[in-house]
Amino acid sequence: MGILEKISEIESEMARTQRNKATMGHLGLLKARLAKLKRELIEPKGGGGGAGEGFDVAKTGDARIGFVGFPSVGKSTLLSNLAGVYSEVAAYEFTTLTTVPGVIRYKGAKIQLLDLPGIIEGAKDGKGRGKQVIAVARTCNIIFMVLDVLKPLQHKKLLEYELEGFGIRLNKEPPNINFRKKEKGGINLNATCSQSELDSDTVKSILGEYKIHNADITLRDDATAEDLIDVIEGNRIYIPCIYVLNKIDQISIEELDVIYKVPHCVPISAHHKWNFDDLLEKMWEYLQLVRIYTKPKGQLPDYSAPVVLKLGRVTIEDFCHKLHRNLMKEFKHAVVWGSSVKHQPQKVGKEHGLNDEDVVQIVKKH
Repeated sequence: MGILEKISEIESEMARTQRNKATMGHLGLLKARLAKLKRELIEPKGGGGGAGEGFDVAKTGDARIGFVGFPSVGKSTLLSNLAGVYSEVAAYEFTTLTTVPGVIRYKGAKIQLLDLPGIIEGAKDGKGRGKQVIAVARTCNIIFMVLDVLKPLQHKKLLEYELEGFGIRLNKEPPNINFRKKEKGGINLNATCSQSELDSDTVKSILGEYKIHNADITLRDDATAEDLIDVIEGNRIYIPCIYVLNKIDQISIEELDVIYKVPHCVPISAHHKWNFDDLLEKMWEYLQLVRIYTKPKGQLPDYSAPVVLKLGRVTIEDFCHKLHRNLMKEFKHAVVWGSSVKHQPQKVGKEHGLNDEDVVQIVKKH
Protein backbone atom coordinates (compact mmCIF):
# COMPACT_ATOMS: atom_id res chain seq x y z
CA MET A 1 0.00 0.00 0.00
CA GLY A 2 1.39 3.42 -0.98
CA ILE A 3 1.74 6.42 1.34
CA LEU A 4 -1.35 8.11 -0.10
CA GLU A 5 -3.54 5.05 0.49
CA LYS A 6 -2.24 4.81 4.06
CA ILE A 7 -2.99 8.51 4.61
CA SER A 8 -6.57 8.24 3.35
CA GLU A 9 -7.12 5.07 5.38
CA ILE A 10 -6.03 6.83 8.60
CA GLU A 11 -8.09 9.91 7.75
CA SER A 12 -11.24 7.83 7.25
CA GLU A 13 -10.60 5.92 10.50
CA MET A 14 -10.26 9.26 12.32
CA ALA A 15 -13.52 10.46 10.76
CA ARG A 16 -15.29 7.27 11.96
CA THR A 17 -13.91 7.45 15.51
CA GLN A 18 -16.10 9.28 18.02
CA ARG A 19 -14.25 11.85 20.09
CA ASN A 20 -14.54 11.13 23.79
CA LYS A 21 -12.29 10.51 26.79
CA ALA A 22 -11.92 6.81 25.94
CA THR A 23 -10.79 7.39 22.33
CA MET A 24 -8.39 10.33 22.93
CA GLY A 25 -5.32 8.09 23.17
CA HIS A 26 -6.23 6.18 19.99
CA LEU A 27 -6.91 9.43 18.08
CA GLY A 28 -3.59 10.83 19.29
CA LEU A 29 -1.83 7.72 17.95
CA LEU A 30 -3.57 8.07 14.56
CA LYS A 31 -2.67 11.78 14.35
CA ALA A 32 0.99 10.93 15.05
CA ARG A 33 0.95 8.24 12.33
CA LEU A 34 -0.60 10.71 9.91
CA ALA A 35 2.06 13.35 10.67
CA LYS A 36 4.85 10.81 10.04
CA LEU A 37 3.35 9.72 6.70
CA LYS A 38 2.95 13.33 5.58
CA ARG A 39 6.56 13.97 6.48
CA GLU A 40 7.57 11.08 4.19
CA LEU A 41 5.53 12.68 1.44
CA ILE A 42 7.45 15.96 1.65
CA GLU A 43 10.83 14.43 2.37
CA PRO A 44 11.05 11.10 0.56
CA LYS A 45 13.53 8.71 2.14
CA GLY A 46 16.99 9.09 0.70
CA GLY A 47 16.52 12.67 -0.44
CA GLY A 48 16.24 16.01 1.30
CA GLY A 49 13.08 18.04 1.05
CA GLY A 50 14.88 20.67 -1.01
CA ALA A 51 13.33 22.99 -3.51
CA GLY A 52 13.97 20.51 -6.31
CA GLU A 53 15.56 20.91 -9.69
CA GLY A 54 14.53 23.86 -11.78
CA PHE A 55 12.60 25.35 -8.90
CA ASP A 56 15.21 27.15 -6.89
CA VAL A 57 13.90 30.67 -6.67
CA ALA A 58 16.69 33.08 -5.86
CA LYS A 59 15.77 35.05 -2.76
CA THR A 60 16.05 38.74 -3.52
CA GLY A 61 15.00 41.82 -1.60
CA ASP A 62 14.15 42.24 2.06
CA ALA A 63 11.12 39.95 2.28
CA ARG A 64 9.29 37.33 0.28
CA ILE A 65 5.51 37.04 -0.12
CA GLY A 66 3.98 33.81 -1.44
CA PHE A 67 0.62 33.93 -3.23
CA VAL A 68 -1.62 30.87 -3.03
CA GLY A 69 -5.09 30.46 -4.47
CA PHE A 70 -7.20 28.39 -6.81
CA PRO A 71 -7.22 29.07 -10.55
CA SER A 72 -9.63 31.83 -11.61
CA VAL A 73 -9.77 33.68 -8.27
CA GLY A 74 -7.80 36.56 -9.79
CA LYS A 75 -4.40 35.71 -8.33
CA SER A 76 -2.47 36.44 -11.54
CA THR A 77 -4.35 39.70 -12.09
CA LEU A 78 -3.50 40.78 -8.55
CA LEU A 79 0.14 39.80 -8.94
CA SER A 80 0.62 41.57 -12.25
CA ASN A 81 -1.33 44.68 -11.19
CA LEU A 82 0.54 45.01 -7.91
CA ALA A 83 3.82 44.58 -9.73
CA GLY A 84 2.65 46.96 -12.44
CA VAL A 85 1.73 49.68 -9.95
CA TYR A 86 4.55 49.31 -7.45
CA SER A 87 7.17 47.46 -9.42
CA GLU A 88 10.76 48.48 -9.31
CA VAL A 89 11.94 45.89 -11.83
CA ALA A 90 10.29 43.11 -13.74
CA ALA A 91 12.26 40.37 -12.06
CA TYR A 92 12.23 37.56 -14.57
CA GLU A 93 15.43 36.05 -13.23
CA PHE A 94 13.53 32.96 -12.09
CA THR A 95 13.41 29.55 -13.61
CA THR A 96 10.70 27.47 -15.20
CA LEU A 97 7.85 26.71 -12.86
CA THR A 98 7.21 29.98 -11.12
CA THR A 99 5.76 33.11 -12.58
CA VAL A 100 7.12 36.13 -10.78
CA PRO A 101 5.85 39.48 -11.96
CA GLY A 102 8.43 41.32 -9.95
CA VAL A 103 9.97 42.80 -6.91
CA ILE A 104 7.93 45.69 -5.59
CA ARG A 105 9.34 48.55 -3.61
CA TYR A 106 7.22 49.68 -0.68
CA LYS A 107 8.23 52.17 2.03
CA GLY A 108 11.84 51.77 0.93
CA ALA A 109 11.89 47.96 1.23
CA LYS A 110 12.22 45.56 -1.68
CA ILE A 111 9.60 42.82 -1.50
CA GLN A 112 9.64 39.76 -3.72
CA LEU A 113 6.26 38.47 -4.93
CA LEU A 114 6.08 34.76 -5.69
CA ASP A 115 3.26 32.86 -7.30
CA LEU A 116 3.09 29.39 -5.74
CA PRO A 117 1.30 27.43 -8.43
CA GLY A 118 -0.24 24.05 -7.98
CA ILE A 119 -0.12 23.66 -4.22
CA ILE A 120 -3.47 21.91 -4.37
CA GLU A 121 -2.99 20.12 -7.69
CA GLY A 122 0.51 18.91 -6.97
CA ALA A 123 1.11 18.54 -3.29
CA LYS A 124 -1.90 16.47 -2.38
CA ASP A 125 -0.96 13.55 -4.61
CA GLY A 126 2.74 13.80 -3.88
CA LYS A 127 3.73 14.92 -7.38
CA GLY A 128 7.21 16.40 -7.50
CA ARG A 129 6.02 19.85 -8.36
CA GLY A 130 3.78 20.08 -5.30
CA LYS A 131 6.66 19.20 -2.99
CA GLN A 132 8.89 21.79 -4.63
CA VAL A 133 6.22 24.46 -4.30
CA ILE A 134 5.81 23.63 -0.60
CA ALA A 135 9.58 23.87 -0.09
CA VAL A 136 9.48 27.42 -1.49
CA ALA A 137 6.30 28.31 0.44
CA ARG A 138 8.12 27.48 3.68
CA THR A 139 10.67 30.23 2.96
CA CYS A 140 8.06 33.02 2.66
CA ASN A 141 7.72 35.77 5.27
CA ILE A 142 3.98 36.10 4.59
CA ILE A 143 1.41 34.10 2.65
CA PHE A 144 -1.27 35.98 0.69
CA MET A 145 -4.18 33.58 0.30
CA VAL A 146 -6.23 34.92 -2.60
CA LEU A 147 -9.91 33.92 -2.32
CA ASP A 148 -13.02 34.62 -4.38
CA VAL A 149 -15.23 36.78 -2.17
CA LEU A 150 -18.30 34.82 -3.36
CA LYS A 151 -17.01 31.43 -2.16
CA PRO A 152 -14.22 32.16 0.29
CA LEU A 153 -14.80 29.60 3.02
CA GLN A 154 -14.58 26.32 1.13
CA HIS A 155 -11.42 27.49 -0.67
CA LYS A 156 -9.87 28.81 2.56
CA LYS A 157 -10.47 25.47 4.34
CA LEU A 158 -8.96 23.42 1.50
CA LEU A 159 -5.87 25.59 1.17
CA GLU A 160 -5.31 25.73 4.93
CA TYR A 161 -5.69 21.96 5.15
CA GLU A 162 -3.07 21.47 2.43
CA LEU A 163 -0.58 23.89 3.98
CA GLU A 164 -1.16 22.47 7.48
CA GLY A 165 -0.46 18.98 6.13
CA PHE A 166 2.96 20.15 5.00
CA GLY A 167 3.98 21.71 8.28
CA ILE A 168 3.00 25.32 7.53
CA ARG A 169 1.02 26.94 10.35
CA LEU A 170 -0.81 30.15 9.43
CA ASN A 171 -1.30 33.00 11.93
CA LYS A 172 -0.33 30.76 14.85
CA GLU A 173 2.30 30.93 17.54
CA PRO A 174 4.46 27.86 18.22
CA PRO A 175 2.84 25.71 20.96
CA ASN A 176 3.92 26.61 24.49
CA ILE A 177 5.27 23.13 25.24
CA ASN A 178 8.67 22.25 26.68
CA PHE A 179 9.81 18.88 25.35
CA ARG A 180 13.11 17.20 26.20
CA LYS A 181 14.16 13.65 25.42
CA LYS A 182 16.29 11.89 28.04
CA GLU A 183 18.16 8.61 28.44
CA LYS A 184 16.01 7.03 31.17
CA GLY A 185 13.31 7.76 33.74
CA GLY A 186 10.18 7.22 31.65
CA ILE A 187 7.67 9.86 30.59
CA ASN A 188 7.35 12.76 33.02
CA LEU A 189 4.34 14.98 32.20
CA ASN A 190 3.65 18.34 33.90
CA ALA A 191 0.92 20.85 33.07
CA THR A 192 0.79 24.42 34.38
CA CYS A 193 -2.93 24.73 33.49
CA SER A 194 -5.85 22.34 33.08
CA GLN A 195 -5.86 20.24 29.88
CA SER A 196 -9.01 19.44 27.91
CA GLU A 197 -7.40 16.98 25.47
CA LEU A 198 -3.98 15.73 26.58
CA ASP A 199 -3.77 13.31 29.48
CA SER A 200 -0.84 11.02 30.29
CA ASP A 201 -2.27 8.08 28.29
CA THR A 202 -2.74 10.19 25.14
CA VAL A 203 0.75 11.70 25.52
CA LYS A 204 2.27 8.22 25.99
CA SER A 205 0.51 6.78 22.94
CA ILE A 206 1.70 9.71 20.76
CA LEU A 207 5.28 9.41 22.05
CA GLY A 208 5.12 5.62 21.64
CA GLU A 209 4.42 6.06 17.93
CA TYR A 210 7.71 8.02 17.74
CA LYS A 211 9.46 5.30 19.83
CA ILE A 212 10.12 7.85 22.57
CA HIS A 213 9.91 6.21 26.01
CA ASN A 214 11.88 8.70 28.14
CA ALA A 215 11.08 12.42 28.05
CA ASP A 216 10.16 15.44 30.17
CA ILE A 217 7.15 17.39 28.90
CA THR A 218 5.67 20.60 30.33
CA LEU A 219 2.38 21.90 28.88
CA ARG A 220 2.07 25.65 29.51
CA ASP A 221 -1.19 26.09 27.57
CA ASP A 222 -4.28 23.98 27.01
CA ALA A 223 -2.60 21.95 24.24
CA THR A 224 -3.99 19.60 21.59
CA ALA A 225 -2.56 16.33 20.26
CA GLU A 226 -1.59 18.26 17.09
CA ASP A 227 0.37 20.78 19.19
CA LEU A 228 2.38 18.02 20.82
CA ILE A 229 3.03 16.31 17.46
CA ASP A 230 4.20 19.66 16.00
CA VAL A 231 6.73 20.02 18.83
CA ILE A 232 8.00 16.43 18.43
CA GLU A 233 8.26 16.75 14.63
CA GLY A 234 10.15 20.00 15.16
CA ASN A 235 10.00 21.09 11.50
CA ARG A 236 6.94 23.33 11.57
CA ILE A 237 7.05 26.82 10.08
CA TYR A 238 4.86 29.59 11.54
CA ILE A 239 3.93 32.16 8.88
CA PRO A 240 1.55 35.14 9.03
CA CYS A 241 -1.20 34.92 6.41
CA ILE A 242 -3.40 37.64 4.93
CA TYR A 243 -6.65 36.45 3.34
CA VAL A 244 -7.11 38.57 0.23
CA LEU A 245 -10.79 38.53 -0.69
CA ASN A 246 -10.98 39.44 -4.36
CA LYS A 247 -13.85 40.57 -6.64
CA ILE A 248 -15.50 42.96 -4.16
CA ASP A 249 -17.03 44.74 -7.16
CA GLN A 250 -19.54 41.83 -7.13
CA ILE A 251 -20.89 42.32 -3.58
CA SER A 252 -22.94 44.90 -1.69
CA ILE A 253 -21.62 47.58 0.67
CA GLU A 254 -23.31 45.77 3.60
CA GLU A 255 -21.45 42.55 2.79
CA LEU A 256 -18.22 44.50 2.50
CA ASP A 257 -18.73 45.93 6.02
CA VAL A 258 -19.00 42.38 7.38
CA ILE A 259 -15.79 41.25 5.63
CA TYR A 260 -13.85 44.17 7.07
CA LYS A 261 -14.48 42.79 10.57
CA VAL A 262 -12.96 39.36 9.80
CA PRO A 263 -9.42 38.98 11.26
CA HIS A 264 -6.47 38.88 8.82
CA CYS A 265 -8.75 39.73 5.85
CA VAL A 266 -8.39 42.47 3.24
CA PRO A 267 -11.13 42.88 0.60
CA ILE A 268 -9.90 44.05 -2.82
CA SER A 269 -10.69 44.15 -6.51
CA ALA A 270 -7.61 43.04 -8.41
CA HIS A 271 -9.21 43.98 -11.72
CA HIS A 272 -10.17 47.53 -10.70
CA LYS A 273 -7.07 47.93 -8.46
CA TRP A 274 -9.33 48.79 -5.51
CA ASN A 275 -7.97 48.82 -1.97
CA PHE A 276 -4.37 47.95 -2.83
CA ASP A 277 -3.26 50.57 -0.26
CA ASP A 278 -4.99 48.72 2.59
CA LEU A 279 -3.49 45.43 1.44
CA LEU A 280 0.04 46.82 1.33
CA GLU A 281 -0.41 48.57 4.67
CA LYS A 282 -1.45 45.27 6.30
CA MET A 283 1.43 43.50 4.56
CA TRP A 284 3.82 46.07 6.04
CA GLU A 285 2.34 45.63 9.51
CA TYR A 286 2.72 41.81 9.31
CA LEU A 287 6.25 41.93 7.88
CA GLN A 288 7.50 43.92 10.89
CA LEU A 289 10.55 45.33 9.14
CA VAL A 290 12.86 48.03 10.49
CA ARG A 291 14.35 50.64 8.12
CA ILE A 292 17.64 52.30 9.06
CA TYR A 293 19.00 55.20 7.00
CA THR A 294 22.72 55.73 6.50
CA LYS A 295 24.47 59.08 6.85
CA PRO A 296 27.97 59.36 5.42
CA LYS A 297 30.16 61.87 7.26
CA GLY A 298 29.55 65.46 6.18
CA GLN A 299 26.60 64.50 3.96
CA LEU A 300 22.82 64.39 4.28
CA PRO A 301 21.16 61.07 5.19
CA ASP A 302 20.35 58.81 2.23
CA TYR A 303 16.58 58.35 2.51
CA SER A 304 16.29 56.61 -0.85
CA ALA A 305 17.85 53.29 0.12
CA PRO A 306 17.31 52.24 3.73
CA VAL A 307 19.02 49.22 5.22
CA VAL A 308 16.09 46.91 6.01
CA LEU A 309 16.26 44.48 8.93
CA LYS A 310 13.82 42.03 10.50
CA LEU A 311 12.04 43.24 13.62
CA GLY A 312 13.14 41.97 16.97
CA ARG A 313 15.93 43.69 18.81
CA VAL A 314 17.96 45.31 16.04
CA THR A 315 21.36 46.54 17.22
CA ILE A 316 24.09 48.69 15.68
CA GLU A 317 26.06 45.44 15.28
CA ASP A 318 23.22 43.85 13.22
CA PHE A 319 23.12 46.99 11.07
CA CYS A 320 26.90 46.83 10.47
CA HIS A 321 26.76 43.15 9.50
CA LYS A 322 24.04 43.92 6.96
CA LEU A 323 26.17 46.72 5.44
CA HIS A 324 29.43 44.74 5.25
CA ARG A 325 30.65 41.67 7.08
CA ASN A 326 34.04 43.24 7.93
CA LEU A 327 32.69 46.58 9.16
CA MET A 328 32.70 45.56 12.84
CA LYS A 329 36.50 45.06 12.73
CA GLU A 330 36.94 48.78 12.04
CA PHE A 331 34.02 49.95 14.22
CA LYS A 332 34.77 52.68 16.81
CA HIS A 333 31.29 54.01 17.63
CA ALA A 334 28.09 55.12 15.91
CA VAL A 335 26.19 58.41 15.86
CA VAL A 336 22.39 58.02 15.86
CA TRP A 337 19.45 60.36 15.17
CA GLY A 338 15.89 59.15 15.77
CA SER A 339 13.48 57.73 18.31
CA SER A 340 15.93 55.23 19.86
CA VAL A 341 18.09 57.99 21.38
CA LYS A 342 17.39 60.77 23.91
CA HIS A 343 19.72 63.34 22.36
CA GLN A 344 19.81 64.22 18.66
CA PRO A 345 22.39 63.05 17.68
CA GLN A 346 23.83 60.66 20.26
CA LYS A 347 27.03 58.64 20.34
CA VAL A 348 26.35 54.91 20.94
CA GLY A 349 28.13 51.55 21.00
CA LYS A 350 27.50 48.35 19.05
CA GLU A 351 24.91 47.04 21.57
CA HIS A 352 22.55 50.02 21.07
CA GLY A 353 19.04 48.99 19.94
CA LEU A 354 17.67 50.79 16.87
CA ASN A 355 14.10 51.81 15.97
CA ASP A 356 12.38 52.08 12.60
CA GLU A 357 13.61 55.07 10.56
CA ASP A 358 16.61 55.89 12.74
CA VAL A 359 19.55 57.55 10.95
CA VAL A 360 23.01 56.09 11.65
CA GLN A 361 26.56 57.27 10.95
CA ILE A 362 29.33 54.73 11.60
CA VAL A 363 32.65 56.12 12.87
CA LYS A 364 35.64 53.84 12.13
CA LYS A 365 38.91 53.46 14.02
CA HIS A 366 41.64 55.47 12.41
